[in-house]
Amino acid sequence: MIDKDYLLRMTKKILDIPSPSGFTENCRKQLIEEIENLGFKAETNNYGNVIVSINGQKSKTVGISAHFDTLGAMVSAINSNGTLAFKTVGGPILPTYDGEYCLIHTRDGKTYNGTFLSNSPSSHVYRDANSIDRNTSTMHIRIDELIQSKDDVKKLGIGNGNYISLDPKTIIFDNGFIKSRFLDDKICVSILLTLLKYLSKHKVKLNTNLVFIFSCYEEVGFGASSIPEVDEFIACDMGCVGADLEGSATKVSICSMDSSGPYDYELTGKLISSAQEKKLDYAVDVYPYYGSDVSAARRAGHDFKGALIGPGVEASHGMERTHLKGVIATLELLIAYLTN
Repeated sequence: MIDKDYLLRMTKKILDIPSPSGFTENCRKQLIEEIENLGFKAETNNYGNVIVSINGQKSKTVGISAHFDTLGAMVSAINSNGTLAFKTVGGPILPTYDGEYCLIHTRDGKTYNGTFLSNSPSSHVYRDANSIDRNTSTMHIRIDELIQSKDDVKKLGIGNGNYISLDPKTIIFDNGFIKSRFLDDKICVSILLTLLKYLSKHKVKLNTNLVFIFSCYEEVGFGASSIPEVDEFIACDMGCVGADLEGSATKVSICSMDSSGPYDYELTGKLISSAQEKKLDYAVDVYPYYGSDVSAARRAGHDFKGALIGPGVEASHGMERTHLKGVIATLELLIAYLTN
């Protein structure tokens, strides 16, 4: 039986830890602690990816990944009036940053509160407050400290290259909806942790060796380019929801092709068959503007059959939402495939 309470508790816990790509150490430590509490050994490679290896009864090895890095930003300049210029980490829908609360993380471990704003932030002052484009040239970060100049900001220890994380604004509703930034892909991190708990609690004997890969640079394109060698690799990442797609927040999505090309026909077919046999609510879709850990590992030259599944997530890279039904269906599909 799947421990839904654990799944939701881990979802909130992991989402609450700031971890934009490249600034993931605190989240990594929490992941390792959770994995070891479940009775498994966690290793870390030079990239910072967390690896969990479980021996099975055959020499074949199946890899499953989820990424714990998120979108974010980085200080690119301190403006003369004490506000911050920034560049994005990853590819957010930048207009959704306008008005969002954030944290500025200094190199000496301090944290300051701030807000993303357009350069015309008041309708009572700026005629173009509603119409101004929202991009890194027309936005800034206001720091919640008594500052008036560039020197004031430097005295706080804030400088170029400091990471900026956003408030995920996580809400888990009684009706099953989960609303938060960065469900891509922390919802799948909680899925894999719950899968580990399931394997441990039920003492599941695996036919194949199994490798869990929690990657930390996926949002910038090379998260799983450094992984152990596997025969099959399934990326557990968000499923797309929108125009011309069959996926929804309540389904497990199976991607047959994305911007990196088609996923393995045979492995994808096995996942579809497993979903059908278990009578799961699933969708098969093509994602033209998408890449995954499998895509990164392919580009790095690894030799495997690759596939992509995940719960449907609405408004990806913006204000995201999924549903417990889709999350559970994803977990059940992984269990069905691994225990077949």
